[in-house]
Amino acid sequence: MLFSNIKDGDTFRYLVNGKWEKSSSKDLIEVYNPSNGKILAKLQSLSKSDIDDVLKNSKISQKKWKNTPVNERADILMRAADLIVQNSELLSDLLSKEISKPKHLGMHEVMRTADLIRSTAEEGLKLHGEYLDGNSFYHASKKKKALVDREPLGIILAICPFNYPVNLSFSKVAPALISGNSVVLKPSTQGALSVLHVSELFIQAGLPPGVLNVVTGKSSSIGDYLCSHKDVNMIAFTGSTSVGKHIASIAGMKPLMMELGGKDGAIVLDDTDIDLAVKECVQGVYSYSGQRCTAVKRIILVDKIANVFVKKFVEETKKIKTGNPDEDVVVSHLINRDAADFVKSLIDDAVKNKAKLLLEGKRKDNLFSPVILDNVTNKCRIFYEEQFGPVAVIIRVKDDKEAVNVLNDSNYGLQASIFTNNLDKAFSIASQLEVGAVQINGKSDRGPDNFPFPCIKDSGIGVQGIKYSIESMTRLKSVVLNFK
Repeated sequence: MLFSNIKDGDTFRYLVNGKWEKSSSKDLIEVYNPSNGKILAKLQSLSKSDIDDVLKNSKISQKKWKNTPVNERADILMRAADLIVQNSELLSDLLSKEISKPKHLGMHEVMRTADLIRSTAEEGLKLHGEYLDGNSFYHASKKKKALVDREPLGIILAICPFNYPVNLSFSKVAPALISGNSVVLKPSTQGALSVLHVSELFIQAGLPPGVLNVVTGKSSSIGDYLCSHKDVNMIAFTGSTSVGKHIASIAGMKPLMMELGGKDGAIVLDDTDIDLAVKECVQGVYSYSGQRCTAVKRIILVDKIANVFVKKFVEETKKIKTGNPDEDVVVSHLINRDAADFVKSLIDDAVKNKAKLLLEGKRKDNLFSPVILDNVTNKCRIFYEEQFGPVAVIIRVKDDKEAVNVLNDSNYGLQASIFTNNLDKAFSIASQLEVGAVQINGKSDRGPDNFPFPCIKDSGIGVQGIKYSIESMTRLKSVVLNFK
């Protein structure tokens, strides 16, 4: 596969058993450049029989890979990370074209992923079992000893979204591989080119055929078939809550690790460093056009400082550059017109329900400049619904207690932020928030990748993060010795 000289409309194959193949369906899926609406590439649309072949090969390959010494697995991951760095310019350019990600953000995603893969390889070398003694239990147990080890689950199905295709794909792939699993990776259509290229780099790094397979196709055709397939041993999914719930309903007894939607709130108290809070909230709301699960989607202000905060927030937001992703911008095109239409519907509904439009984002097709809505109440859809666009939602409350109640009034439970100079108050409020993680004096954020990334409520299932993903993708197995 050659990615350095791709031309608009080129056709790409899918990866199975170390080879790039065409689908038996002969159908193709078009990938569009969000910035100009032109066809960027065409992908294979796999059939169910193609999926059967992929899983059959993956199952055979996993048995061999499981027996590969972990230091050899780690070496392959290290080489893959080096190749990703060497190809970082090409990859960031692909991200710019296929998901309209500004080049500097694309480069950050690529380099972060290389670091994640290296750290995963290092963490894998720490995998070890344990020896247990039955001495502390009833008399008969004194003659029992157990050797406890971790075993790979088998085939991990990784399903990834458009917004961070490299990072959110290989944050699943790397822990699965170092643990001895094989992976069937299904990227989003938008974002698949960069994923295919990184997968090629893993092959160049020496990954055996069939250990990593990449399938493309319409979710409506193969999504349910993949998720309910008997040969899939675990599903790691990042995407919308509605799709995540559907997967959970058809997956059966498969273990699930899911990062779903978010409605992350930032609580700004009256004793905070307002300039710091403004800076972090501006970045948290608008980075990559707000198309992030961990974007700051609600700013909850205590009345005493609300007017000062809002004035400074508007001033800083006006400085944000909007435009094409190959320019030095923060806000670029949303992924497609449907996404832009949805954001517009939320804005219109909020204004209809008495929210104040402090900054009216100009729209051209699927490009929005930053929007600021003040005095948003629970009568507005955007109070509860995830906007996934460059829209700041400002909610005013009278005190800390009301701020906690407003933040918890959500079906989502991903992250939250608290801005205050009172550390005791910060920890007290953090203990009351119904979220997986709380940032103190910082915007909500997924990383660093060695930190646990827990999800609760409708925001997901399980805990991600390098060590935690490895644990989720393995199972304990005990061998008990009985002595006379």
